[in-house]
Amino acid sequence: MFNSNRSDLLQFVQRNHQHIKQWLKDFRVYDLASRTLNRCTPRQGYRRIENIAYGLKGRHRLDLYISEQQRFSARPLVVFVYGGAWLRGDKSDYLFVGEALTSCGYDVAVINYQHAPQHQFPSYVHDVSLALEFLNQQQVKYGISTEQIALMGHSAGAFNIVSLLHHPTVLESATLDCVRAVVGIAGPYHFDYLGDPIAADAFDQQIPYQQVMPYYFVRAHAARHYLFLAAKDTVVMPSNSYDLHRQLLARGNHSQLSVIPRTNHVSVMGSFASIFSRFFSTKAQIIAALDESFQDLLIQN
Repeated sequence: MFNSNRSDLLQFVQRNHQHIKQWLKDFRVYDLASRTLNRCTPRQGYRRIENIAYGLKGRHRLDLYISEQQRFSARPLVVFVYGGAWLRGDKSDYLFVGEALTSCGYDVAVINYQHAPQHQFPSYVHDVSLALEFLNQQQVKYGISTEQIALMGHSAGAFNIVSLLHHPTVLESATLDCVRAVVGIAGPYHFDYLGDPIAADAFDQQIPYQQVMPYYFVRAHAARHYLFLAAKDTVVMPSNSYDLHRQLLARGNHSQLSVIPRTNHVSVMGSFASIFSRFFSTKAQIIAALDESFQDLLIQN
């Protein structure tokens, strides 16, 4: 790209300073890690249908992963919502999630949603609701079933799925009655976003966090809740999960909290990849939680 002339390189940097600055801001080590994981992810054992439009907006797109495994009498559907501080992320980065779940007999939908700062709460939670409605309406076309659903999310995505189930301002959906499991990984469920250097753009700063955080709106629901913490998380405080866990139990819900050893906020998601299942307990614990939720559908060997 550059010749050997140092002055040409300096001139290029000066001319493109703002573009380079923005690229550095947007680039995350996690992006590189997820792309590396995807390259190492098997392409067998599932069928992938990409870029399905579930709504009218540009980011209203999802990828479906249809499992070829026969562990269940009727395959449950896991809807996965990624993190990224509500500012960034893309479904294409999570091939490894689709593979890990389909290898255990689950169908998977990985969804995109609209990002901050152009879109703030509850916009991105409504997007998840819209995706669920679409999947419910199109289940015959795509060969899936929405009668047995698990919601799974990492970080901001975990906030989205818990808010979808519990926050009263989120659009009610009959599909939510089919949710049997909620798997939240390193989720921010109870924090003050006022002036927060990471999350402030995702929320209206004029609205107190007590009117937004799902912790304050937990209601009784039949779904089993599984909250997973990264042992070395320095991005989302552990109190988020511990507080929600106590609130769920106080409202009569099922809730189980687990800590994944030797992981941080980013690696806890990457460690879910099948290639790491020998080194981390993440996949085994999450699959065990899902299997517990759908044990009546498991085919007995």
